[in-house]
Amino acid sequence: MDTTTTGTALSRRRLLSGAAAFSALALTGCAQRDTPAQSRIALRRAQHRAFANFERLYGPITTEEYPLEAVNLRQVDPRFFRREVRNTTGHPPGTMLVDTKNFYLYWTQNDGTAMRYGVGLGRQGFEWSGRGRIQYKRQWPKWTPPSEMIEREPELEKWSAANGGMPPGPENPLGARALYIFQDGRDTLYRVHGSPEAFSIGRAVSSGCVRLLNHDIIDLYDRVTPGGPIIVV
Repeated sequence: MDTTTTGTALSRRRLLSGAAAFSALALTGCAQRDTPAQSRIALRRAQHRAFANFERLYGPITTEEYPLEAVNLRQVDPRFFRREVRNTTGHPPGTMLVDTKNFYLYWTQNDGTAMRYGVGLGRQGFEWSGRGRIQYKRQWPKWTPPSEMIEREPELEKWSAANGGMPPGPENPLGARALYIFQDGRDTLYRVHGSPEAFSIGRAVSSGCVRLLNHDIIDLYDRVTPGGPIIVV
């Protein structure tokens, strides 16, 4: 299977096969009357198949302007891997919902399902919540730290707006894609963006933005239409 492909159909097949494999784990102990040793072997095989599906989903991407390495999935809790799930958010298709309690972002779809992604969020004192809109989106964006951040970290002055910002690339804090959140027509300065720091998914470590694995923000970016709603609860 081509790990450089990010098309929706292929991703969906991988997600469904991964979800099916994980579902099989719950059935292993009750659907068979094997010996304990056989059950353990079956469980390990199911786990291996499930993990292999996600390794393909998060493998190297060589077609990007800046090629991406495979995600180190051992740094990510498996519950934060990208999955297609039933839409239980109560919101219509085309809505982005960020569940800050559980570190999930949902993108609701037309068929009663939602794409669910694991996210990293703002640490204490830097959280943002409310309703807004994705005003626009950018591939491999520049990063310009806000003045408040520069006051806290003066070494970031070299990337200020006056200096042209930080060029795009693998080291850029916004990663491969960025979605820009506006509220009442004004820039909140918060973004939904990519990150190479797999360990940060499922944690409150950022300066307020919602961060996804670079592979996941590429997938989400292709689904989002500027002007759509985002709700952070």
